[in-house]
Amino acid sequence: MLSEEKNRLLTEVGPGKPMGDYLRRYWHPVAGASEFDDKAVKPLRILGEDLVLYKDLGGNYGLVDRRCPHRNADMSYGFVEQCGLRCSYHGWQYDQSGQCVHQPFEETLDPDARMRRNTKIKAYPVQEKAGLLWAYMGPQPAPLLPDWELFNFRNGFAQAVFAEIPCNWFQCQENSIDPVHFEWTHNNWTTRLQGDEGPYVPTHLKLAFDEFEHGFVYRRLRGGESEDNVMWTTGRVTLWPNGFFLGHHFEWRVPIDDHNTLSVLWVLSRVPTEQEPYVQERIPSWYGPIKDPATGRWITSHVANQDFVVWVGQGTVTDRTREKLGQSDKGIVMMRRRFFEELEAMQADPAHEPKGVIRDTAMNRNVPLPSACRDEMLHGLPRAELAAHPLLGPYLKDFFGQAGQPEHVRAAYERAIGQKVEGAKFFKVHGSAAEHHTLQPTSEEEQAG
Repeated sequence: MLSEEKNRLLTEVGPGKPMGDYLRRYWHPVAGASEFDDKAVKPLRILGEDLVLYKDLGGNYGLVDRRCPHRNADMSYGFVEQCGLRCSYHGWQYDQSGQCVHQPFEETLDPDARMRRNTKIKAYPVQEKAGLLWAYMGPQPAPLLPDWELFNFRNGFAQAVFAEIPCNWFQCQENSIDPVHFEWTHNNWTTRLQGDEGPYVPTHLKLAFDEFEHGFVYRRLRGGESEDNVMWTTGRVTLWPNGFFLGHHFEWRVPIDDHNTLSVLWVLSRVPTEQEPYVQERIPSWYGPIKDPATGRWITSHVANQDFVVWVGQGTVTDRTREKLGQSDKGIVMMRRRFFEELEAMQADPAHEPKGVIRDTAMNRNVPLPSACRDEMLHGLPRAELAAHPLLGPYLKDFFGQAGQPEHVRAAYERAIGQKVEGAKFFKVHGSAAEHHTLQPTSEEEQAG
């Protein structure tokens, strides 16, 4: 368990809070680039700040304060110009740096524009990468936006999926270093959701956790598996500070504020080699529902949705003074300890270089992460072999990552892979009883986060 004070250290993310200041030292995905195909302005709340994200007529992105400093008008109702965003109340216009570049009436009376030159709005840099829009809200100079290797693999269909989750970011991120949860949350619970009483999947026998530059690697061994299993030899990555990497997809838990989290899922599905060369014109992004409108209950049919249920079920900000940790929580203890060390170091020295940031341009090219399916993602597989692959094959059947995939995204994916998907209501997260005793992981079971 943690003291109430330490729990606040981990969970409070607003400006001036130790964790808030720390997380501002990193780039965070805050939206999908495709969201701006049919609009120019989007209100946004990130790390406890109310902001406006926009794409101006020149094609440049900006992220500025929600309120105009003139009379506090809502800038989310502003309109874009060739350069920047103009307030719809009195026409004050701001560029990407937040500098006011036009005050129509004021400049009529003051041709020297003294007031305009002294007017600036809060603004943060934005970059587009892999179909995502990334924001940096910390001190300058900003680190480099990581160029993860997976972003650059060819012949894949990528999509970005968002959801707003009504709970604190840290209990979401703790899920990223908790291997045992998916034995129950994704494997056995899905069995019961489908009306079956069993059999349950083999239990975990061994866990191991190792720290590296960009986070932690967790490794696991389950009943019926040998130590040459890829989940023991390679494992998966708890990506620092708020991500998760599974070889073929990323997940980020971006704090909206202390009580809400933006879940970001970025999935790259390899097309069969028969479909090569495949070049994706545009990476779609979409928001998935989290509750069934007919019942008001949480959606439980998809992997990410099952995670949402257990995250929110812990409370808006879980009370870690009441918890009773066990042997399965070694990774969580390690991660918390590392955060406390980082926060202490930054408090002692504001110039402390946070864990894993990249500043060397030469090092920021196709940055690799441990992956259980790197060769297959890089080189591809024929359709029959891809369909049989334990990690990648399930995506040929359907998108089980998160509920609510739009029809146009499904159709584009089907064109990419050259076949229809099944459209399953539930997703089988373990194989038959016989498959439980094979040495290789069963398909969907290893996709679960």
